[in-house]
Amino acid sequence: MVVDDEQDVQLLFRQKFRRELKQEQIKLYFAFSAEEALEYLQSQLINHLALIVTDINMPGMNGLEMLKVIKDHYPNLKVFIITAYDDEYNYLTAKQYGADGYITKPIQFDKLKEKILNL
Repeated sequence: MVVDDEQDVQLLFRQKFRRELKQEQIKLYFAFSAEEALEYLQSQLINHLALIVTDINMPGMNGLEMLKVIKDHYPNLKVFIITAYDDEYNYLTAKQYGADGYITKPIQFDKLKEKILNL
């Protein structure tokens, strides 16, 4: 699941993972807020998710706050944090809260694909 308040992220991820989607190697789900993502997790979708990729900066609950909630309730679910701001505070907070990956923008999709397909 990709969590980002920017709607165009959905198109970007669908383009970058076009081959993997067509070959049914992955499925992509999208949530446009942390709150929406947590609602999905409370439904049956948790059984279908291997990874959440989330932006930090979002209105309402941010990605780091969501990471903490996810790891408290679903400790085995992998979470990668994406940020445009590569600062030490966010990095250390993400690691403290249990992030499984920390990615800075612009996203290097080849590396991200490799990580996802090796989960």
